[in-house]
Amino acid sequence: MRYWLAQHPDSRVVVYDKLTYAGRKENLHDLWDTANVSLVVGDIGDQDLVRRTCQDESIDLIVNFAAETHVDQSILGPLVFTDTNVRGTHVLLEVARELGIRLHHISTDEVYGHIKDNHQSVETDELAPRSPYAASKAAADQLVQAYAITYGIPVTITRGANNVGPYQYPEKAVPLFSTNAILGEPIPVYGDGLQMRDYAHVYDHCTGIETVLLKGEIGEVYNVGTGREMTNLEMVDIVLDTLGKDHGLVKHVTDRPGHDRRYSMNVDKLRMLGWEPKYDPRQAVAEAARWYVDNRWWWEPIRSGEFREYYARQYAERLAGPEVK
Repeated sequence: MRYWLAQHPDSRVVVYDKLTYAGRKENLHDLWDTANVSLVVGDIGDQDLVRRTCQDESIDLIVNFAAETHVDQSILGPLVFTDTNVRGTHVLLEVARELGIRLHHISTDEVYGHIKDNHQSVETDELAPRSPYAASKAAADQLVQAYAITYGIPVTITRGANNVGPYQYPEKAVPLFSTNAILGEPIPVYGDGLQMRDYAHVYDHCTGIETVLLKGEIGEVYNVGTGREMTNLEMVDIVLDTLGKDHGLVKHVTDRPGHDRRYSMNVDKLRMLGWEPKYDPRQAVAEAARWYVDNRWWWEPIRSGEFREYYARQYAERLAGPEVK
């Protein structure tokens, strides 16, 4: 929202959001008084409300960011992922088909599954999801592509790498580790911490989406990331070094089930549209960590609220047990 309105100040944007635990009005606290921004509180699974909103607001483009996104949460309670990520996307497609609206769908590198060391995922690779979250996103991708083929509706898809940056809910690794470090609490690293990830700054994901919306070919899929990767332990080191915290806070804990060892995407197709990432992964992680130092007002209420119940369920037993190597 911030990026788009800064680049396209004449746009009129409707935020359609269910405001679940991770959907917070505070994320856009400085935009709600802007004349060309409005909020509709609703579920993308509510077809009548989606249709009515699109008609009342004369919507000509839907960008589907809405998703349950956390793998750990999908292991604890997978059905809500199907409801939002699959059925919700299907509802948006039906409304887009009915009203003749272009739809851009935000996907993830996790739909490709675990990637072997000698390969980077390209957009035509077979989808091989290995978690309930990834499976729900892969199903949504296939629905979007099927609607493009069957009904001819104008669609595009971007598959993003692990995003980091401001306002990221602290269940995700970088904000979790950053806020734990700030509070002097142990940092729970799954297994040996050598899982490989591409940590891309959310700004670069935004510019990638913008590029596809303005220059991308209808019906196509584009990977968005840096094309570079690091281990989770390297990411933790960057967080701790940026914050000046003791590396002794790290504790290796029992890994989660089915944890993919490596994600890596080839982003040449997006580069061919003239796009380049501004941040390398190390910069992205460091800048994200610094944001949490400067914005305790935003995350401290989360950490003291319902997040504590999730954190206890996910990590209390792991942290109480012996260290895993």
